[in-house]
Amino acid sequence: MKNNDKITAYRGSLVIPGGRTGVLLIHSLGGNPIELRFVAQSLARQGYTVYCPLLPGMGGGTDVSGLSTRHDWYNAVEAAHDELKARCDIILVGGMSAGCMLALRLAEERPDHVHGLMMFAPTFWPNGWAIPKYFHLFRLFRHKFFSQFIQVQLRAPYGIKDERIRNFVIESFKSEDRPIEDMYSRGGKLVWEFKRLAIEVRKGLGKINQHMLVFHPREDDQSDMSNSMLLARQAKGLVEMVVLDDSYHMVTLDRQRSIVVDRVVDFAQRLSQSIADKQATSRQVAGNGAAE
Repeated sequence: MKNNDKITAYRGSLVIPGGRTGVLLIHSLGGNPIELRFVAQSLARQGYTVYCPLLPGMGGGTDVSGLSTRHDWYNAVEAAHDELKARCDIILVGGMSAGCMLALRLAEERPDHVHGLMMFAPTFWPNGWAIPKYFHLFRLFRHKFFSQFIQVQLRAPYGIKDERIRNFVIESFKSEDRPIEDMYSRGGKLVWEFKRLAIEVRKGLGKINQHMLVFHPREDDQSDMSNSMLLARQAKGLVEMVVLDDSYHMVTLDRQRSIVVDRVVDFAQRLSQSIADKQATSRQVAGNGAAE
């Protein structure tokens, strides 16, 4: 990518220029691109163009009033995808937790321009062992108005099994002068919008044909592995599943992140090479047809 051909990114996004294969990574609900930095840097070292946008409204601290909607989040993902489409021939899309819902919607809406999917602890509904009991009240709210009266307070271990890494993440928030509530709580309106997004995405799973790599920890504190099993059953494309035995929800940060990174790089290399070969064959066939 040329220096004068930079991606236009919202402040706080992670952009690493590279070659003609791009990777779009989508952070979690109330999260930020730091969650995906290890994956992003590892892919960038292999020459990929990597873009992990901070999504306004969905990112932690970007919508304290709860005015954003799932449509705003998805529009921001589409804009990020357009940035990569202008620069890349092949695009893989990954998501962390709730970010998987936006990645899946993009794959459904733009099947010709999303060539593969990487799902990190996909979450249709937070139902892990550390989720507060009152969280399930959101299932009863038919209207967004009532959700504003509940503030979801996350509980330890906050998706990270390794105490050293957990403390490092907490300190990184403090060093950025961000309220620690950005990490520990989710506004009710934000959660309600996510619920509606997940319902809509689930209805379209049967249209998703992309080759997919899925990671899920067996002991997920935020999102039970049944979420990934649902995805594997209902999506129509080939699904590779990796079950982790020593991580909690934030698989891209926790103890087995090296396994995650290695499998992601391997998947990206195999899939992008396969797609590039098919594209070359199609161009050759088209060229031979024109010559005749």
